[in-house]
Amino acid sequence: MSRAFAKVNLALVVGPPRGDGKHEVLTVLQRVDLHDEVAIALGDGIAVRGFPDDTLVRAALGALAAAAGVAPAWSVRIEKRIPVAAGLGGGSSDAAAALSLANALLPRPLPLEDLHLVAAGLGADVPFFLRERPQLGSGDGTQLAGLDLPHDYVVLLVLAHGGEKTSTADVYRAFDERRGWEGFDARRRALTEALAQVRRARDLAALPPNDLASSPLAGELERLGAFRADVSGAGPVVYGLFETADRAERAAGALRDRARTWVVRPLARG
Repeated sequence: MSRAFAKVNLALVVGPPRGDGKHEVLTVLQRVDLHDEVAIALGDGIAVRGFPDDTLVRAALGALAAAAGVAPAWSVRIEKRIPVAAGLGGGSSDAAAALSLANALLPRPLPLEDLHLVAAGLGADVPFFLRERPQLGSGDGTQLAGLDLPHDYVVLLVLAHGGEKTSTADVYRAFDERRGWEGFDARRRALTEALAQVRRARDLAALPPNDLASSPLAGELERLGAFRADVSGAGPVVYGLFETADRAERAAGALRDRARTWVVRPLARG
């Protein structure tokens, strides 16, 4: 069994569309200790239980079998705790956990470099979950470089009641229609420069805001004491970073009538 942790994008700057239809990005990816559980065993074909809406784990195992030259023969059980389609990478994390577990059961497991290539073909976030430590994602998000970031803070995740996730494709389409990529080089430089100055948790407040999505909840979290608040990924979850658990819990209490909330911790390692 493996824990499949959620992530937040501590920063996400987005550039113009590339020739492959993806967008150039620079993003800071940080795990938090909200997690699903994924268990896997040898089986007949591919069977996924516990989460009937899964598509990505099934696709991941099919891709692994093709890359390894074996018949797909795994049975998976997923216990979901991460909210679905929320910007927290739950599906990608489940897929990465399934890849790692299934790969370990192969007679000749793929090396990490090959497993990364399989993961990159599934989605931009999947390779991140095969790595330890926070990562700086570049290119289409799958080119990763490890980061040493402070972890002495608390994260409040907020999902407004009735908040529906706009599809990621629609979020990017709206971004392109408003020519959101303009000024990308300057924003990318600002993110790189801000990262270089991070020494303590509060320094994360200097990272530029999410290019794809915004929410009035971020401003409300700051009024409730967060030293940084933003949307994670394409949303709709909004996170706030707090210096203490007490402050995060008080903010969660102020929002519970309007939102689901989770008080979680950042992870130094995966």
